[in-house]
Amino acid sequence: MKAKFLNYLIIIGLLLSSCGQISHAKFDSDKWKNSDLNTEENWDLRWKMMNDLRKNHKLVGMKKVEIEKLLGKPDSQTNSEFSYYLGMTGTGINTGRLTITFNENEIVEKINVHQG
Repeated sequence: MKAKFLNYLIIIGLLLSSCGQISHAKFDSDKWKNSDLNTEENWDLRWKMMNDLRKNHKLVGMKKVEIEKLLGKPDSQTNSEFSYYLGMTGTGINTGRLTITFNENEIVEKINVHQG
């Protein structure tokens, strides 16, 4: 009886860990800036590169001009924020967005990744 219960727990754990996984792809600045996100093959391109971008590029502390050189012109912006569309997240019809917030000296203060 205990073995059966343990097997159920393992199966449930495996199922939960596989749900909503983020695909990983190496960040490529040129692809990020130049790929047509409206084509099916690129719908989730930026989303897939997001983890590598955050892991291998210290965005917090960068200057606004450095962010623009790395990621290109934002999809929308204010004086204190850049926002980049990340495309489809791979979980249903959800899309993602990267928001970069700058301080008064135009230095990245924080980044947020939104899914919804």
